[in-house]
Amino acid sequence: MNGIQITLVSGEKVSSLTMNEKLRFIIDKVREGQILILEKGLDPEEEAELIQRTMTEIDPEEFNGIEIESYPGDSSKLSFFDKLLGKKITRLTVIGPADQVRTIKKNKDTIQALLTLKKTN
Repeated sequence: MNGIQITLVSGEKVSSLTMNEKLRFIIDKVREGQILILEKGLDPEEEAELIQRTMTEIDPEEFNGIEIESYPGDSSKLSFFDKLLGKKITRLTVIGPADQVRTIKKNKDTIQALLTLKKTN
């Protein structure tokens, strides 16, 4: 069956995983061609680690990497020290295969993305 599979992942599921488990879960699902929408977004450290790990797994014939976008959260809820350390809150994250997801527009409340079917031989 041709189509695009979108998986909505609850904040509870994301929070229950360690960083390594979370990143492995995301990379495995995206490699299968799924587009993930995480209810509770990744923090900047997790996003950076996800991008770094993904770069090591890129294979031009099988896996072209990921596309990732997150909404920024309400920084007024952060403590003074968190703000001082540059910590950010993300509300929602969209992650998908780079060859199937392209971000068109993003602002503080919306993410518009173009999803395409994966080319098959």
